[in-house]
Formats: sequence, structure tokens, C-alpha cells
Amino acid sequence: MRPCGSVCQHRHFRHAACGTQPLPWRTTAPEPGAPPHEHLSARRKIHSVSPEYEERTSRLPGAIGWVQGAPGCTGGGETTTVLPDGCIDLLWTAGRLLVSGPDTSAYSTHRGFWVGVRFSPGIAPALLGIPAHELRDQRVDLADLWPGAGTRRLTERVDGGGRTRPPPSRIWHCGVAADAEPVDPLLRAVVVSLEAGRSVTATADSVGLGARQLHRRSLAAFGYGPKTLARVLRMQRALRLARAGVPFAETATLAGFADQAHLARDVREMAGSSLSELVER
Repeated sequence: MRPCGSVCQHRHFRHAACGTQPLPWRTTAPEPGAPPHEHLSARRKIHSVSPEYEERTSRLPGAIGWVQGAPGCTGGGETTTVLPDGCIDLLWTAGRLLVSGPDTSAYSTHRGFWVGVRFSPGIAPALLGIPAHELRDQRVDLADLWPGAGTRRLTERVDGGGRTRPPPSRIWHCGVAADAEPVDPLLRAVVVSLEAGRSVTATADSVGLGARQLHRRSLAAFGYGPKTLARVLRMQRALRLARAGVPFAETATLAGFADQAHLARDVREMAGSSLSELVER
């Protein structure tokens, strides 16, 4: 068995509330407005973030495939902090298919061996056939969302007859609902607008929705209202800037906070740690 290593510092994990197994996390969310990625195939691009974590780009817009750890890796009891980023993950581990919903606050979890597909905000609910607010702050077995023998057959297809490391593309194809609706481009426009730092009111106007309509659509697509999504995206902007070495006062301004004190309060509330502690991890 290959040693698991010290991957906990990379924060690639999510916790499985539905069982005893932990769920892994992702390093970064797909950038809003980014061009479509390459197809998850035998010729896929592979980005090695660490010896135990790989990201694999996809032709599907807003999706990233990834592999964490090695077969038999249990995590060794090490923990890591998971931060909210608005994404939803479809995951495979030890013969199980799971869905990890959008989070509103950080928590600690353990690491292990996982293969998954990460969807940027607004993508997964249409493909899974499940409103995002039903998955908020939850990690559930796919069988609980799609009960019956069909899910067992899907899990067997992903396993590939004993395959120890199924490709993310297999998980993606098996995890899409047969009656999946196309992803609404309006939702992508909402994410791009909020990611750019525009207000909720300006965002609603730009996509031609009233405030109540936008809130209702956001609950189903993102798991929470546009104000919460804006806060999550703003915190992620601040983290990217701070980790790139931008001074905290300048980070606050560039990320869209009123001042550095506002930045500190928001990060502490959502991440449970100070910005300096997050940067040092």
C-alpha cells in the first residue's frame, strides 16, 4: 500500500454526516466565466496539486474531476478544515456514491481515498435532479436521493468490476439523472455577477429578475440566497488574494469588503479562524 502522506494541509476534504467515512474537499472552485474544460477521457489533462491529489479538467463547463489519496489510504486520523465555496461534489469511495452539498460554515474532517467530480455553483442541481437547498450542509448517499435498484447498478458501473481507482468521468456519467434538465445560463450569469462584486440588487436587475424571484431561484440552484452566495464568493476572493501575498488591508478593498475589520469578521464567522491562520495553513 502506498503511504498516504501529509495531504491534510491541502484542505481537499468534506465530512460524511451520513456515515462514518469522511468526504474529501477540493482545492479551488472552477472560476466563474472560465472557458469549458477538456473532456474527462484517456487524454484528459491532469494537474497534480500534491503527490496524493490530482485535478482532471473536463469538457463540461463548471466541472473538475479529481482523485485524492491512494487505494487503502485511511487518513491516519489527520484532520483538515473545510471552507464553504458554494460547490457541490459527486463522490465515490469504497463502493459508495455520495453527494456533498454546499456549505455555509467551516468544519474539521478527516482525509482518505476518494474520486470525485466537483461542480461550481448552480451546476449540479439540474444534473442530479435535486434542489440545492435540500443538500445544504449535508453529505448524503446517492441511494438516499435516488432510491432503488437503479442506484445499486450505477454504483456497480462506477466500481467497474472491482476497479480500485475509477476515473472521474465514470462517476460523472453515472451520477447524472436520466431526466436531467439543461443548466440554466441565467444562473451562471448570477454567479459571474456576484463573483465580480456586484450587489444583489444590481445582479437581479442584470438578469431581469425581481428580488424574490432571484432568492427563490438561488435557493434551488445554490442552496442559499444570493446574499449568502455573495458572502461565500467574497470570502474566497479574499483568501485567493491573501494567499498570493496581498496585504490584508488591500485584500479587503479588492475583495469588496467595507474595510479590514469587515473582512476579519466575515472570515471569522464563516471559517471559524482568522485570515492569518487560514493563510498559514
